Parts: sequence; structure tokens; C-alpha cells
Amino acid sequence: MNGALLFDTSVWIDFLNKKSTPESSLLVHYIEEDKQVLLTPTILQEVLQGIRDDFKYLKIKELLAYFTILELSAVGAAVGAADLYRFLRKKGATVRKSNDCLIAYYALEFSATIVHADADFDKISRYVGLKTLRL
Repeated sequence: MNGALLFDTSVWIDFLNKKSTPESSLLVHYIEEDKQVLLTPTILQEVLQGIRDDFKYLKIKELLAYFTILELSAVGAAVGAADLYRFLRKKGATVRKSNDCLIAYYALEFSATIVHADADFDKISRYVGLKTLRL
């Protein structure tokens, strides 16, 4: 997965809402250059569940299917994310959204870098070897 990046939901939302941020611009660049864009099932769910219009939903679902979706055992990922969440709490770092621990767990398992606009990932990266990119 050399050069591949995992783009968090926060980046996808900006991208889909045509909000120009450094992170969404990087996503545009990756798409235009046909570089490997990674997703997790959680990111896929979060992006799709926020789309109200049926036509737009189908169009974006089709778009997202083009990218690489990282796959792990559902139970293994759930336990791994719970372990990560508990570890962070013991260190005094509370993650606001437990789904971020699930996304971070995928990134850790696949040694992927997360491109994000979400402070939870910065917090997680202070305590574990999570690679993040926030521009």
C-alpha cells in the first residue's frame, strides 16, 4: 500500500460538500492522479448514512466502490477498537467518537496513514503508532 492514504469521513464530507480544505484538496489530487485511496467499512457507512437525496446516495455509493476498502474480521476489529479505546482512557485520553477508534484500529493494522480533520486522531496518535496527516 505504498503511497496509499486512508481518508477519514471528515475529509470525505468536505470533499462531497465541495468545501476546499488542504485535506479535501489532497483527496481530489489522489482521485485525479488515480492514486490508491483507502476506506474502512466505518468510513463508508458514515459517509453514506449522511446522504439524504436518493440519487446522490446511489451516485456516491458507486463512486466509493471504486476505492480500496480495508477488510478485517468484524469481531477482531470490534475487540481491537475496544482495546484501543480502553488503553487511551487509562492514559487519560478520552476519544469523543468510538468509531474513530475503529477507524484508527484499521489504520494501525494496515500501517496506513489517516488524512483527517478530526482532533481525535491527533489524540490517538500521541499514545500509539498511528500515522496521521493533517495539513
